[in-house]
Amino acid sequence: MRRLLRLSRIRMRRGVLWLWRQEGTPGQRARGLAAGVFCGCYPFFGLQIFLSVGVASVVRGNHLLAAAGTLVSNPLTYLPLYWFNYLVGCRLLGPGQGGINLSELNRSSLWAQGWEFSQRILLGSTVVGMVLAIASGWMAYRLFLRREARAVVSRGS
Repeated sequence: MRRLLRLSRIRMRRGVLWLWRQEGTPGQRARGLAAGVFCGCYPFFGLQIFLSVGVASVVRGNHLLAAAGTLVSNPLTYLPLYWFNYLVGCRLLGPGQGGINLSELNRSSLWAQGWEFSQRILLGSTVVGMVLAIASGWMAYRLFLRREARAVVSRGS
């Protein structure tokens, strides 16, 4: 058990060091991470990394950090994150028609239910993604600036 914890700490430390060593200014790195977090909030499995790199290109952010930022959604967080996004969408658009009555189910009502669900989860994902991207980008920017200032001081000494 101790060995497993020690290995976990070593991997975590390597991951943090990898973050610090990414190229670019603190702003570029923070924008890349924020782009990844934003895209990671969407339920587009398999496309999140591509979308995040595209958004990072638009905002001139670090592409590798954008890809890493999509890990905000992973097998442990899928269900709670997307459920929360859906609830936020329901709060903004209203609850919709409720459940499906199986006795009256046909193609058009299934399409309507799918569209109601889709617009709520997409709106919720956009709002939650914006909030998380702004918060994570700001925190990352502050941390990258602090790390850069320490590096300058240590080189000067």
